[in-house]
Amino acid sequence: MKSIWLRRLCVVAVASVAAVMAGCGAGTVFSAFAPSRVIVFGDAFSDVGHGGSKYTVNDASTNTWVEQIAGNYGKSVVAASAGGLGYARGNARIVLKPDAAGVAATLTVKEQIDAFLATGNFTSADAVFINGGISDMVVQGVALTAGTISAADLTTNAVQAGKDLATQVRRMVSAGATHVIVAGVYDMSKSPWGANSGQAAALSAASLQFNTALLTSIVDLGGSVLYVDAAYYLNLMANQPASYSLTNSASAVCTSVDAGAGIGVGAGDINSAQCTTATITAGAIYNSYMFADKLYLTPVANRLWGDYATGRMRTRW
Repeated sequence: MKSIWLRRLCVVAVASVAAVMAGCGAGTVFSAFAPSRVIVFGDAFSDVGHGGSKYTVNDASTNTWVEQIAGNYGKSVVAASAGGLGYARGNARIVLKPDAAGVAATLTVKEQIDAFLATGNFTSADAVFINGGISDMVVQGVALTAGTISAADLTTNAVQAGKDLATQVRRMVSAGATHVIVAGVYDMSKSPWGANSGQAAALSAASLQFNTALLTSIVDLGGSVLYVDAAYYLNLMANQPASYSLTNSASAVCTSVDAGAGIGVGAGDINSAQCTTATITAGAIYNSYMFADKLYLTPVANRLWGDYATGRMRTRW
């Protein structure tokens, strides 16, 4: 009973802080925000092709949420590896190494910001996107399944990761960013990996604690920061797929098995960075699925989420 009461209290706390973050700075809008640049930091959720492909079905469409938002504002975003401002990269953790696939060379979210600030500055005309935590949650969830950490450790580490992401948000605001869009983790128990991990309850609770720690650490930054609630929106999509013209929100549609560590959930598993229209479950319409692999979204799910986030931005700024 006590744990149920605490969980409900946490939900109320997140909702309350999110409302404050959404409302701070609200009022009469005299001119709509029109970004001159779109800058992106994060993990595979926001990777626009750092390694030459994206963590989705690699078709010819707009297939990531940040590209969808950029397009809605008449802009584009290109991976930093190709000379652009998309610094997010697959498997990146917030401050810890190695990454979710065990690679020490992958820049953390902090190091991505370091790389940007080494060559440029934020301006008031920038739309700056940052996400993080999915890779951290994967590392911790795999460790929990292996028995090397406890459920209590998972929650403690998730809280710290949420605070670490908040530190990077505060750092960008201090460096001059005035339009920062922050996405925390979605409920990892809703992913095909989480749902079938045997640790769904622990992952769900840790996801909530991550977002609570993130929000309570940036609540005073409402003048410059907008939190877009991935947990809220993707929960709706997962629980009510037909409302989004989807037929499957439980399975991965890609068949692109990676012999290596891939997305970090286990060797020899599906990796959507290797997924194309030729590597789809037989007979499936990939844009009727929510998930490309066991963690990341299909193009249509990315576009829907991107349009939701765009609406939040236009309401806010």
